[in-house]
Amino acid sequence: VYSRSKESNPTINIDTPLTKQRQFVLSDEEIITLAQWASVIEKHYQKPMDIEWAKDGLTNELYIIQARPETVHQSKNKKLHIQYKLQEKGKVLTSGNAVGSKIKVGIPCLLQSPKEGKNLTTEHIIVTDTITPDWDPLLKQIGGIITNKGGRTSHAAIVARELGVPAIVGCHNATAIIEDGEMITLSCSEGKTGYVYDGKLLFKEEEIDFSNIRMPHTEVKMILADPENAFQLSLYPNDGVGLLRMEFIITHSVKVHPMALVKFNKLKNATVIQQINKLTQGYTNKQDYFIDQLSQGIATIAAAFYPKEVIVRLSDFKTNEYANLIGGKDFEPKEENPMLGFRGASRYYNNLYKEGFALECAAIKKVRDTMGLDNLKVMVPFCRTLEEGKKVVAIMEENGLKRGEKGLEIYTMVEIPSNVILAEEFAKIFDGFSIGSNDLTQLTLGIDRDSELMGQLFDENDPAAKKMIAMAIASARKTNTKIGLCGQAPSDFPEFASFLVKEGINSISFNPDALLQGIENINRAEKGFVTFGQSASSN
Repeated sequence: VYSRSKESNPTINIDTPLTKQRQFVLSDEEIITLAQWASVIEKHYQKPMDIEWAKDGLTNELYIIQARPETVHQSKNKKLHIQYKLQEKGKVLTSGNAVGSKIKVGIPCLLQSPKEGKNLTTEHIIVTDTITPDWDPLLKQIGGIITNKGGRTSHAAIVARELGVPAIVGCHNATAIIEDGEMITLSCSEGKTGYVYDGKLLFKEEEIDFSNIRMPHTEVKMILADPENAFQLSLYPNDGVGLLRMEFIITHSVKVHPMALVKFNKLKNATVIQQINKLTQGYTNKQDYFIDQLSQGIATIAAAFYPKEVIVRLSDFKTNEYANLIGGKDFEPKEENPMLGFRGASRYYNNLYKEGFALECAAIKKVRDTMGLDNLKVMVPFCRTLEEGKKVVAIMEENGLKRGEKGLEIYTMVEIPSNVILAEEFAKIFDGFSIGSNDLTQLTLGIDRDSELMGQLFDENDPAAKKMIAMAIASARKTNTKIGLCGQAPSDFPEFASFLVKEGINSISFNPDALLQGIENINRAEKGFVTFGQSASSN
């Protein structure tokens, strides 16, 4: 802190007291004031402005001290997309499932745990056996991912797509073949299979102009999780966000298990208490920390796409994933099969998590009511029964999220056979459906989608899986309920997109790396159906 003085030395340096260091620089009201002023200034000049402000240390008054045209980002044409293509061939070290479409030349780092990942940069490519949620913070600072285990729907693949980091998963022998520190080329530009090449290969980047892309009649939405990329991705051709995964925000921004904040005074682990105290500095109520961090992340994405629809899915961690959050081990049961255990809707009304769920609701209510982002809708995952659906809707209302109030719509995922069989009854409880093709295929075929041994049998194109999807769409159309699908299959398989269009689905949501291919596949499918106008009448 610097202070003006009338003595010979006009400026003196004063150490900032610890209490001041732990205070927020601005209050919520002051932030809103500055935002309103910025809007007025940009409206006046009719262009993006670079605005500087100051706060008087004595009177606490806010001042605008400078406003000039913003030039750093305006020069970038954000309507352009980069496509990658290899210019030469090389020795293939290993291969697996490609995630994304990028090419990355970098230095491989063989790791057994995220704790070993020190001083990594975007020039490094992580090579490891498998990726779990506790790796997520490390993945934001590296250039690529290669794993032995995992398929297209594994955690490594999902997070890599959201971060825009190229990855190759399910290589089986990556850690045995790739040598630590030797330059490699990671290529995800050659279709479903990704290849790891020895050495540095030449490649080119081709720009695609988004303004030339024709949008189909079927709504094309995005699957997002990382707020940092939201405004850039909002410029891609899209009709909104069909799935906002809040788990990413909780893992990266909150980091703490919500029940550890609710029951903070009962915690025994000194290390956990210290970690939480450090993260929650400035908050007199530690639960407010969760609400603030989660609401800010969700609001960033909702604001980026406003006024387009943004559907946020309530937390869908498995118990083993929740346990990896700070303080989580004290509040999570150990399960033999977390994929089919205490997850989704079943948690929200259970005493083990009910108070934590209240914080999720408070964050969403803050985004909609306080921040005014009424384009945000809510989706309930893994809702097993009709009674469970009613319980969740009721407890949401208890927590200030009443279905229909201020236009609030509540959707549910269709990812369990019971959701399909009783779709017409579920339509009376919820405003819309979103088919989760990964879980629905898993539960229809009885295959663990993360299993290496059974991975070859996991196929969204299986007749049984497609029959379930067709039944769900038919029931939704019968009850005039909006229905979409979130998954990779419509971009990977043109025939799958054709199937969905023929059945009359309202929307399809894609990860950003698959969006353009998905649009192309839908356009091709719609062109092939002369009766499409009838199929799409509910859009």
